[in-house]
Amino acid sequence: MQLRYTFRVYPNGPQRAALARAFGCARVVFNDALRARKDARDQGLPHPKAGDLSKQVITEAKKTGARAWLGEDSAVVLQQSLRDLDTAYTNFFASLKGTRRGPKIAEPRFKSRKDSRQSVRFTRNARWKNTPGGDLMLPKIGAVRVKWSRALPSVPSTVTVIKDAAGRYFASFVVETGPETLPEVEPVVGVDLGLGHFAVLSDGTRISSPRFLRRAEKKLKREQRGLSRKAKGSKNREKARIKVARAHAQVADARREFHHQLSTQIIRENQAVAVEDLAVKGLARTRLAKSVHDAGWSAFVAMLEYKAALYGRVFVRIGRFEPTSQVCSGCGVKDGPKPLHVRVWQCQACGAVLDRDINATVNVALAAGLAVTACRAQVGPGLRIPAQRGEAGTRRDGQSTVAGIPVL
Repeated sequence: MQLRYTFRVYPNGPQRAALARAFGCARVVFNDALRARKDARDQGLPHPKAGDLSKQVITEAKKTGARAWLGEDSAVVLQQSLRDLDTAYTNFFASLKGTRRGPKIAEPRFKSRKDSRQSVRFTRNARWKNTPGGDLMLPKIGAVRVKWSRALPSVPSTVTVIKDAAGRYFASFVVETGPETLPEVEPVVGVDLGLGHFAVLSDGTRISSPRFLRRAEKKLKREQRGLSRKAKGSKNREKARIKVARAHAQVADARREFHHQLSTQIIRENQAVAVEDLAVKGLARTRLAKSVHDAGWSAFVAMLEYKAALYGRVFVRIGRFEPTSQVCSGCGVKDGPKPLHVRVWQCQACGAVLDRDINATVNVALAAGLAVTACRAQVGPGLRIPAQRGEAGTRRDGQSTVAGIPVL
């Protein structure tokens, strides 16, 4: 499988100027190719082929006075920009046809020098390399200092240099690697994600929600207020914008680090992991939108999925309509929906006193076919109170019951 390793890089003044030139060249080639495709469509002509497009916006453009400066940058960067446009159109057409999963994708748009994220990509043809001193040698840019946090498992196929909204530079390597199978362990776990607790595991573990955005709101408000008071187009406004971007970057970095540490711990300690497929987009349209985005459930589940594939673990995602909070994990009787303020309830069939969150995690694991014990879902011994006569329920296997007794 392919993995991406990202490291912070620290270019000096001339190197930052060279990177800015590379970002501009890649952006201009992308926009020129996009304009050529739009003009061909408006005139009723077929889309130009990749070779013809490369000849038009790169080879011939370099011979003109208006685009002669394209020759100062690496040709690989320009070719990769055309490849990005081709990929964008491929995804757009696949989205129109319905053959691409996920939300609808809009038609590629023109890039701007004011975009918050700028990037260029170098393939092996560009002959970039790592120097003996640990620097990254890039064509037409030079040896850039890299903060290596780990060794790469194999030779990278590409490296992408990124500048984010906060003015930071990163080098992102795509590496082909094989599975790193971990020793087999016995535990299996179900994970229930929420807002009160970020995650509750079927073994009774509760992980508190860090609420990174909520904790940083005071600082963000102060920096944003300072930005709004600066004159548009001034250098002071640009300095204030960078402060706001850095404050947001700190929140995003802290959230990502938390997700990585927790997902790695869960994958290492359990042989199989089951999670519920949440309707994040639907929840993000409610009054809980800020808290939902602050939690970052989708990114966390994606980390669990790829790390399970990498380390030889089993990952199961159950449907979002599974009634995990309505079914007793002990006897399997469906007791009906309950308000959110009900955190502990008693099963009317078997009398078990159940914690709502832990009971849901056990049901998530059971729905995924994992053999998880349900005894930990019981927070108290409870009275064995039989259900009232005529009170119907439903077991997990679909068998109807009356007062907990199967009806034939």
